Amino acid sequence: MLTLANVLCGFMALFLASLPTTADFPFNWTPLTFAAMAIFAGMIFDGFDGRVARLTNSTSAFGAQLDSMADMVTFGVAPAFIAIKLIDPAVPYFSNTGDHLFGRFALIVALIYVACAALRLARYTVAANEKHAVDPNVFTGLPSPGAAGTIAALILLHQHLVYGEGFDPNWFIQSTRYAMIGVVLLAALAMVSKLPYIHAMNRYLRGKANVGTIAMYVIVVLMLLIYPQWTLAIAFTSYALTAPAWQIWKRLQPTKKTSSS
Repeated sequence: MLTLANVLCGFMALFLASLPTTADFPFNWTPLTFAAMAIFAGMIFDGFDGRVARLTNSTSAFGAQLDSMADMVTFGVAPAFIAIKLIDPAVPYFSNTGDHLFGRFALIVALIYVACAALRLARYTVAANEKHAVDPNVFTGLPSPGAAGTIAALILLHQHLVYGEGFDPNWFIQSTRYAMIGVVLLAALAMVSKLPYIHAMNRYLRGKANVGTIAMYVIVVLMLLIYPQWTLAIAFTSYALTAPAWQIWKRLQPTKKTSSS
């Protein structure tokens, strides 16, 4: 049921993002804001379905396959579609009127993201079914929820700045259109890379927590309550950048030369 809730959140994200930007929503939120929130709701369900299955001794191959399908919708298709709606919501792609090169390029980048998400989930499913155990605390490549969360968090922040804080849409929206294309493309490539990413839930939400970890939890919760858009954007963007930043840092370190006697 939790996994099905995940895939339904993905569908709701697609449905909400397809609505006109002038649609009247509670809290004066935009359709893209609610669509991004639906992705985060799916992420919550995805984070707990496996743990509930293990606690209730109800894990199965069927559940694992269903989980991959749900992740493909919520973290593969939905983020790409929401990003397209943010980049250029009014472009009639491949039509005789209003179509242009920028819109087609954005669509190609979104297609690349969907393809990379499918490859990432297939690789993860195969690795999970192999006889040799993998490190449960490390992902190979950016996990699809991390990639989707990065896109959704930045969209939340964008909508908050434009419609909540009143940023000048003339220059801000134009610049974020190009920036979002880069974010989607880099997230797609990170998913199919071999960069090692920490499994945050296994690393920080399992076992006993020391005082420092508990303090970190409290700080994060307080930041989410006070500055939710900024906190989510900074947290997910930082997570997406941890692996490449670590690899760059290691390459910049001087190699130790062994002295011969």
